[in-house]
Amino acid sequence: MERYDLRKHKDNFYDRMTEIIEKEAKSGEVIIFLFELGDFTSVQKSSDIMKELGHDVLNSIKFNEVDWTLVVKRKSS
Repeated sequence: MERYDLRKHKDNFYDRMTEIIEKEAKSGEVIIFLFELGDFTSVQKSSDIMKELGHDVLNSIKFNEVDWTLVVKRKSS
């Protein structure tokens, strides 16, 4: 299990999140993404991207007042 802090990417973290899950994560590995919440659009979009790529969204939860965590299991090869 790895945790990736994407807060420095602000609202443009989707490409980096996709790169991590598709190229850096091992088959079946659970990844925790931390990103800045803003409005809830980023939460839904992140979940939708992961589902479209075939990965399992295990959890999606508010981390604190401004941050969100998305827990994703990479699809098995």
